[in-house]
Amino acid sequence: MRTNVPGGLVVVALDADEQRVAEARLGHGDHPDVVLGAAGWRIESPVFATVRDDGTLEVGYRVRELDGIRPRLEHVPRDAGVGDDEVGEPFQRVAAYAVVTSERGVLLTQFNSQTHVAGDWGLPGGGLDDGESPVEGVHREVWEETGQRIELGELLTVQSQHWVGRAPSGVLEDFHAVRIVYAATCPEPVDVVIHDVGGTTSDARWVPAERLGDYRLTSSWRHLAALHALVPPSSR
Repeated sequence: MRTNVPGGLVVVALDADEQRVAEARLGHGDHPDVVLGAAGWRIESPVFATVRDDGTLEVGYRVRELDGIRPRLEHVPRDAGVGDDEVGEPFQRVAAYAVVTSERGVLLTQFNSQTHVAGDWGLPGGGLDDGESPVEGVHREVWEETGQRIELGELLTVQSQHWVGRAPSGVLEDFHAVRIVYAATCPEPVDVVIHDVGGTTSDARWVPAERLGDYRLTSSWRHLAALHALVPPSSR
């Protein structure tokens, strides 16, 4: 399996006293809810995402005992035009993003034609470099894509999405996206500068919270609770 985190991923269950009660590898296509559910735990919220000395990315969750039916893997969707008999190259990509706010609004980035969602908008962030922690990665990506220096807040969510589709290069991939999303503030917002020339960002801007609905977000961010919470009730 191709991955940008050679040490692999481990999910860790923490009880109300922050004691480790379970841990398990997150394999290709696995979902944390399902993996920890199989051990008898229900995820309440993410707590941390750090890199161990051996290069393993460790994601910790606050949990409670599972009462009821254990979560199950969902059907793996395929992009339009991908046949049921086609086999994609497994690729697990871990990325870090931030919901960045400042006195100037919310920071959004626009995808260019190197992606399948050209013209759509999303959060600043991207794939981790080899050995890079999510915290290091999100600081680097926000700077590269927007020129902003940020202060990180809490870990908001960890998305796990699995599908089969074609990369912009045309290669068929069995793709597992793991997105680690933080809250962040920008104490000294400046005009946007895209330093990552040749990357996938075509535009970036500070957007007033009441105008977020005017921007077409990708499916990854369209229903993100942390973004919806920023929109004033009068603008929803």
